[in-house]
Amino acid sequence: MATAALAVAGSAQCVAGWAAVQRFARTPALRLAGYPPVTILKPLHGNEPLLEQALATFCAQNYPAFQVVFGVQDAADPALPILDKLRARFPAVDIAVVIDPTPHGLNRKVANLLNMLPHARHDVLVIADSDIHAAPDYLAHLVASLRQPGVGLVTTLYSGLPAGPGLTSWLGAEHINHAFLPGALMARGLGREDCLGATMALTRSMLDRVGGLPALVDHLADDAELGRLVKALGGRIALAQTVPATTVAEAHLPELFAHELRWARTILSLAPIGFAMSCIQYPLFWAALTVGLSGGEDWAWTAFAFAWLVRGLANTGIDRVLGLSPAAGFWCLPLRDIMSITIMLASLRSDRVAWRGQTLRTTRPSLAPGKG
Repeated sequence: MATAALAVAGSAQCVAGWAAVQRFARTPALRLAGYPPVTILKPLHGNEPLLEQALATFCAQNYPAFQVVFGVQDAADPALPILDKLRARFPAVDIAVVIDPTPHGLNRKVANLLNMLPHARHDVLVIADSDIHAAPDYLAHLVASLRQPGVGLVTTLYSGLPAGPGLTSWLGAEHINHAFLPGALMARGLGREDCLGATMALTRSMLDRVGGLPALVDHLADDAELGRLVKALGGRIALAQTVPATTVAEAHLPELFAHELRWARTILSLAPIGFAMSCIQYPLFWAALTVGLSGGEDWAWTAFAFAWLVRGLANTGIDRVLGLSPAAGFWCLPLRDIMSITIMLASLRSDRVAWRGQTLRTTRPSLAPGKG
């Protein structure tokens, strides 16, 4: 039965992903004799769960000299009081706050960055999302990777950090930690060099060579476009030896579904073959389908139990290697896989995505506004 074969293949992929994470964790960290000054660009849009905690990790970097530029596009943005707190907590850190509503195309994050960039004082630029939590040696890892021969851009993996104790945020973290993260490593093992937009580090000169931020402002997947432009110039995309966390803020299943649907439609527009192949990484869906199609035969239930056990062991292994807290419990894994396949199927119905108050279309080469 084909579904049983897919369940076995998915279980094998879980084990392969676990092994890829182990290899990554064992890779020796790069070190430099000296570290250049860095500007961190943090575009913000409103308050978010754990926002102050996340931003504080960038102010607490163990790095010789760095600047943090925060940017908002509204003088009444709820993030501004949090920035006041950070300035009080970290008086020795070079912090700049930019409030500029000037629009630049459809991607509001890139528009925000365009307004912030003139305030950056250093040549090495690190662009990091607002919900990222970084270890104290995060900058050191990024810069060490950026200084390697041939590297034009540095990115990182990231794990999921639930913002609360509810099932929804834990299901979101489960997907990031045990599907996205090992999947990204296996893709690199097959030769892909994707830019994962939670962190992007490059020099100002490289940014200028690819056309600057204006080259990204009408792309929903600005990270993928930046990576494409850097590779077109012959630059490599390096993966730094650090794994920051991203806040999983969704408290209700419809919110998480909408967020992951946006991811899925964006990935589908960029890499349709890879997107289709990713259905294999959800073995419990295929195992459950096998049980249903077989009429509940004993062998099918055995295959389901085997896939569940393998998935649970692989997840636990990844958590231990990376020092992560367990995400969704063992009993929730079938629900997570079924939800993931449902989102993949839903992504085929439209190219429209909802993003920060906008309805956009994932048309290539650039964004187009949705019609509703």
